[in-house]
Amino acid sequence: MASELAGAGAPLRRVLVVADPLHTFATCKDSTYAMMRELARRGVALCACEPAHLHWRSGEPVTAWVREIELTGAADDWFRVVDQRREPLHAFDAVLMRKDPPFDAEYFYATHLLQQAEREGARVFNRPAALRDHPEKLALMEFAEWAPPTLVTRSAQAIRAFHAEHGDIILKPLDGMGGRGIFRVGPDGLNLGAVIETLTQHGHTTIMVQRFLPAIAQGDKRVLVIGGEPVPYCLARIPQGGEVRGNLAAGGRGVAQPLSEADRAIARALGPRLAARGLLLVGLDIIGEHLTEVNVTSPTCFQEITQQTGWDVAARFVDALQAALAGAWAEKGA
Repeated sequence: MASELAGAGAPLRRVLVVADPLHTFATCKDSTYAMMRELARRGVALCACEPAHLHWRSGEPVTAWVREIELTGAADDWFRVVDQRREPLHAFDAVLMRKDPPFDAEYFYATHLLQQAEREGARVFNRPAALRDHPEKLALMEFAEWAPPTLVTRSAQAIRAFHAEHGDIILKPLDGMGGRGIFRVGPDGLNLGAVIETLTQHGHTTIMVQRFLPAIAQGDKRVLVIGGEPVPYCLARIPQGGEVRGNLAAGGRGVAQPLSEADRAIARALGPRLAARGLLLVGLDIIGEHLTEVNVTSPTCFQEITQQTGWDVAARFVDALQAALAGAWAEKGA
């Protein structure tokens, strides 16, 4: 794959990946693993930790208890621990924040620790402040011109009025991932009251409601934007067996396909703006011609796109990372 960013970057010797426990990775499809594999291929030393391992004490920099690892190439025992030690985050050339949602209180606290590490000289991707400012579903509000009719509320009355207006709706929690907690209520309104009570916890929790998009039958498309530029292929996650959810975690079938004109228009409208805010990697969810989510915490689908098209997403990501470290990406996104 020829990348316009190749060769534009700064030396990359050591990278820290902040993620879920390594033993939970499904290496056959995990995008963080794909990043790590590409970094290792380029001779970069890898360390990993979990958000729980971040630590700050007054008078000291932010540190983490890290494990230096080597990749084995095996499917199961895919890494070997070389060393374990406490290190300041600013000692690494880059820190990749790849913790999966939910964006809960602990995730929030982790972004503040990572932001303090930035003040001390660490280079964190995606930037911690940008992660906080773009919660994955609520970020849609800024880009409403691309979205379907959407409601954010905890009011049962408002949700019922929205259903009466649109007839067929999708309801989902604001902190979910992988299709968890998503409900469809059709024109008959069957179980609408129970769904509202469950998701809002009787009016105590804010949720998102959107008009149902029949184009979901052709897939919920994940469009990756790296360094402000869209990857030319998306992964259409197609619902199976009567499901309304296309998420791979919910049994959807992933089919890589070239971006449509609408996909490109949305990605090009949002990409540079998000990149300028410190979001090196973004995953846009698009159904038909409508933007439904803006994913910034740990966007995935690297491996599925690469396996089906030959377009090396991880290589593009590392190229963009090197360019960002050199300042080229930041200048381009500004």
